[in-house]
Amino acid sequence: MASLKLRRALGLWDLVLYGVIVIQPTAPMPVFGVLSERSRGHVVTTILLAMVAMLFTAISYGRMARVYPSAGSAFTYVGREINPAAGYITGWSMVMDYMLNPIICTVWISQQAHNFVPAIPYGAWVVLIATLFTAVNVLGIRTSARINATLACGMGIVILVFFITAAHFIFRHGGGGFAFFSRPFYDPHTFRMSSVLGGTSIAVLTYIGFDGISTLSEEATDPKRNILIATVLTCVVIGFLSAAEVYAAQLVWPASEPFPDVTTAFVYVAGRTWAPLFAITGFTLMVANFGSGMGAQIGAARLLFGMGRSNALPKSFFGAIEPKRKIPRNSVLFVGAVALVGAFLLNFDLGAEMLNFGALIAFMGVNLAAFLRFYVRENVKKMTNLVPPLLGFCVCLLLWANLSRTAQLAGAIWMAAGIGFGFWKTRGFRSELVNFEISADET
Repeated sequence: MASLKLRRALGLWDLVLYGVIVIQPTAPMPVFGVLSERSRGHVVTTILLAMVAMLFTAISYGRMARVYPSAGSAFTYVGREINPAAGYITGWSMVMDYMLNPIICTVWISQQAHNFVPAIPYGAWVVLIATLFTAVNVLGIRTSARINATLACGMGIVILVFFITAAHFIFRHGGGGFAFFSRPFYDPHTFRMSSVLGGTSIAVLTYIGFDGISTLSEEATDPKRNILIATVLTCVVIGFLSAAEVYAAQLVWPASEPFPDVTTAFVYVAGRTWAPLFAITGFTLMVANFGSGMGAQIGAARLLFGMGRSNALPKSFFGAIEPKRKIPRNSVLFVGAVALVGAFLLNFDLGAEMLNFGALIAFMGVNLAAFLRFYVRENVKKMTNLVPPLLGFCVCLLLWANLSRTAQLAGAIWMAAGIGFGFWKTRGFRSELVNFEISADET
């Protein structure tokens, strides 16, 4: 009984804290420059619009987690509520997310390191960072929850210092007046709806990871209530914190002024408010992205391992476990090689959009699954079961349609390859599909 009590130890705010740590309080900083260019200076607006989209999806995730409390995965929800083929397609889109996350982290860290030490070429940093990711994961080193919390606290201090120095800078150099302070929300000279929607489709990256709360269902004290509430609250907390960060940044550095480097633009903004913050913020974001990239790489490796174990990929290679450290070493090495090559082929902008291509497909699937489960199949039809999932689906579809054509083409090629493979493996989706589910233990 004591062990059961210990497992059911996570209350509502424990779950919210976990969600904020996973997403990271610095979430909008790495993508700030790309968002500013794509939205023509309306970063705050894109962050808030993306929050609305994610709130509807968060409701669907939270409700589905009640039905499948130990699954916690979009492809499980879609596969069981719609059909296995749709679940397979959703799973394949998530494979793209898992593979792209280490790539964009490698790109960002390498570019920032090159800005710090320009004498060392970007390519050399890529090789070093990708090798470090792989070496650390091969050694089986894990970052504990306590270290993650410490890092989040450190990030919080840096964010607080940035707010203070930004406020000092703005009131010393700002133009004042309503037009100046409202410009980050709406600038009549540059506003274009297509640009804002395109930026919002990238801003979704700020919230990636909120669905991870559903994997804690078995450890929550009241999962049927708290998983849903915590998922929504996490999106709200991250949304308003992110909006405040980019609002201050846009007042400090107007969109009309080009950045020295788009990928690491926020670091230059921080440095403008107070010179030492250039190095402090850059180092903080490097640490944050290193943790994200390392975690993303082992997550991708575990996904490939699960597919190999299920015979979806060559089992002798991807399904192998290294006996000493008990890790999927071959899969880790494979993801490391992909991250290394991908960092030379993709820039941060395209990598982020391709990642969101897969994420938005998964989000649409979860909303549709929630609609079928709680509205179509229920005897009593309630508007509360109809409106959130349908709005979530439509908003995600709109954002997905506003991704760049290059990202859509690359994502379509990836999806076509996966569908073709599934069609061949299952003889026209007539035989049993591969089980893409990763248990909470494996993630």
